[in-house]
Amino acid sequence: MDQLLAWVIGIAVMLVGLAVSIGLHEVGHMVPAKKFGVRVSQYMVGFGPTLWSRTKGETEYGVKAIPLGGYVRMVGMLPPAPAGTRRRESFFGQVVADARDASVSEIRPGEEHRAFYELSTPKKLVVMLGGPVMNLLIAVVLTFVVLVGIGAQTITTTVGAVSECTPTSTTADGAAVCGDGAAPSPAAEAGLQPGDEIVEWDGAAVTSWEQLSGAIADSPDQEVPVVVVRDGAQVPLTVTTSERQVPVTDESGAPEVGADGEPVTETAGFLGVTPTQEYVPLPLSTVPEAVWQQVSGTAQLIVTLPARVGEVAVQTFTDEPRAADGPMGPVGVSRVIVDAIALDGPLLSTLSIVLSILASLNVALFMFNLIPLLPLDGGHVVNALYEGGKRTVARVRGLPRPRPADVARMMPVAYVMFVVLVGTGALLIVADVVDPVRLFG
Repeated sequence: MDQLLAWVIGIAVMLVGLAVSIGLHEVGHMVPAKKFGVRVSQYMVGFGPTLWSRTKGETEYGVKAIPLGGYVRMVGMLPPAPAGTRRRESFFGQVVADARDASVSEIRPGEEHRAFYELSTPKKLVVMLGGPVMNLLIAVVLTFVVLVGIGAQTITTTVGAVSECTPTSTTADGAAVCGDGAAPSPAAEAGLQPGDEIVEWDGAAVTSWEQLSGAIADSPDQEVPVVVVRDGAQVPLTVTTSERQVPVTDESGAPEVGADGEPVTETAGFLGVTPTQEYVPLPLSTVPEAVWQQVSGTAQLIVTLPARVGEVAVQTFTDEPRAADGPMGPVGVSRVIVDAIALDGPLLSTLSIVLSILASLNVALFMFNLIPLLPLDGGHVVNALYEGGKRTVARVRGLPRPRPADVARMMPVAYVMFVVLVGTGALLIVADVVDPVRLFG
């Protein structure tokens, strides 16, 4: 495929996939919030200047220019200051006070009960976890499509190609070479044809290529009855295998070397067929396992993220190669999708790769948003749990119900985290442009 066309398609797939993932994440917040009576004034996909918006009911829905995030503006995210609280003149004191004032100013007269901070702890948890859980569900659906809908590429017992001759030697990289006067291959001599499905070898039913190749190797220089399915009918054939020398390998697959330093070989049977490959749907039980592997792997990456980001910085500005399993930004993910499309392989193969990448992206959004620090969803979850814990203790002790948790006091942490996230994002963008991850050569 033309490289420019691959870039256009890859970037379009990435932007659409990211926008849909972000949009559904915000739907996961908005729907329960509205269900619980919270007024949602804005639903936006993206940041920066507004490209399009439309107001329906009490909510403005829109798309912004930078598709690297999104937000749902829920009225009353921060409760007013406790009675008697003095306004501090320090920088962060002003930040906390301004955040409280902005939150309170959004509440219309008579709608104090519709503020987010008035929700019970379980309802707050449902609202704040709704976004990440939506990304997890997207990942599950995409993984289901890849594994159960498309399936795994599997070697079959159907003949894809028939060798014309029995090789007389091999090249340094293991390729077979037919010299002058080479005998026809046993498969060609027996009349095997591409498209034949080998269903029986030497009287035993054949169910997999691994079984068949093992049986061929165990039958050097033997006359063997074979049954193939051709055009829907079973056709009996008789093949006379030839011999070939193959390297002996250990349990790890490494070739064994003799005392003389030469590779150890053994005699094996040779038929002269190449199998086909097709996508075989996997059972539904493979989906949870695959998603769990993605979640646990992403969790490990997040735990070590500061160190891994430092490694990316070193790799970007030195000759050290970029780690294939390191963190990437949206630009890096786009380049991986472009590389997958540029392979110009079968449509199902490309589709499987792209959907797998988008599934991994949604797992990353799920796990990243659970980091227990504001402004991420996990920070609000922690505050809701803290508030719920205080209310439970008060109820058990027969004390008055505590006021909502003063989340505004955590705004300095949110600002610091925002700076860290912007800095990390900028570094990853530079790294993905200067020294991109190459997963497909």
